[in-house]
Amino acid sequence: MDDRKLAFFTAIEDQGGVIVKETPKFDLDLYIQNYKGRTRFERLLHIGRSSVPLCVDALKAAVQEAKAGSDILRYQMAVNSLYQAAPNEPEALLDQAWMESKDKENRDTTAHLQAELQGYKNNLIKESIRMGNEDLGKHYEAIGDVEAAMDSFWKMRPDVSSTEQLVDIGKLLVRVAIERRDWKSVSNHLSKHVNSGNDSDPKAKALKTYSMIANGIAALGQERYKEAAFFFVEASAGVPSEVYNQIASPNDVAIYGGLLALATMDRHELQANLLDNDSFREFLQREPHIRRAITQFVNGRYAACIEILESYRPDYLLDIYLQKHVPKLYADIRTKSIVQYLKPFSCVRLETMQKAFNGPGPLIEDELFTMIKDGKLSARIDAINKSITPISTDSRQQMQSYALQTFANYEKQALDRIRRMNIMAADLEVKGSRKPGGMNDIPYSMATDGTASLA
Repeated sequence: MDDRKLAFFTAIEDQGGVIVKETPKFDLDLYIQNYKGRTRFERLLHIGRSSVPLCVDALKAAVQEAKAGSDILRYQMAVNSLYQAAPNEPEALLDQAWMESKDKENRDTTAHLQAELQGYKNNLIKESIRMGNEDLGKHYEAIGDVEAAMDSFWKMRPDVSSTEQLVDIGKLLVRVAIERRDWKSVSNHLSKHVNSGNDSDPKAKALKTYSMIANGIAALGQERYKEAAFFFVEASAGVPSEVYNQIASPNDVAIYGGLLALATMDRHELQANLLDNDSFREFLQREPHIRRAITQFVNGRYAACIEILESYRPDYLLDIYLQKHVPKLYADIRTKSIVQYLKPFSCVRLETMQKAFNGPGPLIEDELFTMIKDGKLSARIDAINKSITPISTDSRQQMQSYALQTFANYEKQALDRIRRMNIMAADLEVKGSRKPGGMNDIPYSMATDGTASLA
């Protein structure tokens, strides 16, 4: 790594950024082809500012992507980052002529669309007003003014004339909210505007898949991992990727769903919801290593599962939605694996645990101690004999305690009822005041001979 690139990544690391020094397994060109729209630039810039091996290639691609659009600020961000990392690259210099020309074009387009919309409002043509707001909102989104885009898309609501138009508005609002990382708004817009309806209809099925993926990304952003896992698992692999490739790819669905499920579901849930799920299994075919990791976990080969995931950690650290969650998810998967590994045994030597999970790395004894201290593992460590003994609950004792508690509750209820009966027999019951016109005011003879009418 040369001095300029070293200084570039040092500054990013000082700002709290994640730096990935290992080479990822994916090909950058093939990876970015899975996406459309503004997420392409986001992902390229993110990779360029995170991956040491792909830095220059990703930033050059980000510059080209920005220059193909209308967002001048994004172009400046990409060029400035490339200049700091590789100042000798031709793309590292700002194209002032392009910026001035694009800025003038953007201002002219904005003025034209605003004037056009005002004309529609003067003529009180609802459909034209809706389309005018949509065109203006898409223009604002293209030039990077997401707040104005959100406002324009929101103004379309009063002029909708069909459910399909309402759904289109919801998808536009969701797309902008995802770019803003406003996860609560994503969920709100999906619940208000995007209703999939009957799954047998291909359009409804496609809409449901879009909704599940967007909801999954929003839940992931809010660290609601198990909820997010179920959202991704419910996506349909039969829906074309063009329906949702502005926010994610089919490979992302497999990775997000698989990792989140491994971190939050037990072995039976993994088998039922992922491996036996025909639709999600098609997603897993795009990422066979995720399928292998899940299979290894379900079969009790926890060390092999962790080894597979660790080999792909650099790839996941370069994902714009997954990066900050990778350490927590991996830690949860590892904790689950250790707990499940110890379940069948009454005692395990620490040396065996070390070989199974850490190899020649740091001692696992410290990790086990931390897990016990945090209440994640119920076990005792024998420092003298270098072993760990799981503390298993006595199911027979639990059953006896439950039976005794049930009997005590029954005895208490029986005594309360006997006491109540004795109070009533002794006429010591406190009676409420009678309401005029109620049943208590009807003579007994009338109530028994049926002459009183309740009508």
